[in-house]
Amino acid sequence: MVTRTARASAPRAPGPLAAYVLHRYDWSETSLILDLLTREQGRVAVAAKGAKRPYSQLRAVLLPFQRIHVSVGRLSTEEGASEIQTLRGAEWAGGGAMLTGAALFSGFYLNELLMKLLARHDPHPALFDAYADTIAALGAGGEAATQAALRAFELRLLAGIGVLPDLGVETTTQRPLAPNGRYALRADVGVVASDGAEGELPGAVLIALQSALRHDSLDALRQVCALALAELRVALRGVVHYHLGTSTLRTREAMRDLQAL
Repeated sequence: MVTRTARASAPRAPGPLAAYVLHRYDWSETSLILDLLTREQGRVAVAAKGAKRPYSQLRAVLLPFQRIHVSVGRLSTEEGASEIQTLRGAEWAGGGAMLTGAALFSGFYLNELLMKLLARHDPHPALFDAYADTIAALGAGGEAATQAALRAFELRLLAGIGVLPDLGVETTTQRPLAPNGRYALRADVGVVASDGAEGELPGAVLIALQSALRHDSLDALRQVCALALAELRVALRGVVHYHLGTSTLRTREAMRDLQAL
């Protein structure tokens, strides 16, 4: 598991925060604890009091993969739960239809990555925008387009948290990659000359990926990912698992169980 130091305290937002619900936990018979991805404060935990009541207006708003605006304040408890804020209000901010089928599992996979790799109160506005764009893309295309969107987001996330090496050079020597060469992406050493293992990538693809990341172009990133989907899936799975500290993800297990049925 990656351990990162969160900021000492969350800045108080001057107004409503743009947010997505990443996860929800039962807090009491009538209330929830929500893990939110916000554009202004990063990942935050909030207490949604009364959200489980049958007539609560929050029930229809606090849904996954739907952009919302939330107002939050500090939660005051005897134990001083400084990580948790009180949800003051929430309203729907527009968005596409709810994800279904395989797209739904892909969305939960993204949420699980964010929950495990992002420290709380560490804003990443560009990553928030990339998440919103990726969620919209999951339900809009076929399997190949979905896989390209997932690989692009994995790359954007790894780059955003500072664990993705420069893909345009060999990490140990800093020599520029040869477009016609073959290379491997290793979680512990970075980009290395191919050793013939599964998941090796053409130099031209890695160079193009680095260019798309440098220009912060998610569309360009997806287009390049589409050129080497199988190889990237293997390479990025190794990097993601390395930084998670585990090879087990709940969403992947659930998807495998569903496919088995």
